[in-house]
Amino acid sequence: MTNSLHGPLRVGIGGPVGSGKTALTDALCKHLRDRYEIAVVTNDIYTQEDAQFLTRSGALSPDRITGVETGGCPHTAIREDASMNLAAIADLSAKFPALDLVIVESGGDNLAATFSPELADITIYVIDVSAGDKIPRKGGPGITRSDLLVINKIDLAPLVGADLGVMDRDAKMMRGDKPFVFTNIKNGDGVAIIAHFIAETGGLEISVAESPAVRI
Repeated sequence: MTNSLHGPLRVGIGGPVGSGKTALTDALCKHLRDRYEIAVVTNDIYTQEDAQFLTRSGALSPDRITGVETGGCPHTAIREDASMNLAAIADLSAKFPALDLVIVESGGDNLAATFSPELADITIYVIDVSAGDKIPRKGGPGITRSDLLVINKIDLAPLVGADLGVMDRDAKMMRGDKPFVFTNIKNGDGVAIIAHFIAETGGLEISVAESPAVRI
């Protein structure tokens, strides 16, 4: 456990509907929960479906998972008015004073969605290859400004005619020196790399055994 003197590290995970945000949240919880004290806040417009999925999957104990029903546009709750999410984090922090990490999963949104700096210390944006290899060059704050871009579902590339080489080239062009990673979250490919990025960037304690063979 890391001593959280300044409150828990807050990691925002955003991206379009179906890109793999909840799968990534689930995988990260299972990868990191034995090392760190973790909680999750999920955002859905009218339901708590993502929170319920994480509970059923056993990602964390149910009392560590909070669902926020945002209503309207999901990006408002993570950017213009993050009060509901901040209140949820405050409640979880009061319930679990030793929290190291809170993952905030946004509702599905477009490429213009970003997290308020007040809400997220680290931002991760998830896209997937099934939307086509043109997505990285479409730009938008999620593509260009996130701390880490995750290009998910690489196993589907041959089925949808997406060229991973093109996506690699365009991601480098749009992001400059900012990191990105190709993943297949469903099969666990890339999860350790993302987990290490979060721990290293967020200043959490890392053991040598936890360092992945491949880094971003």
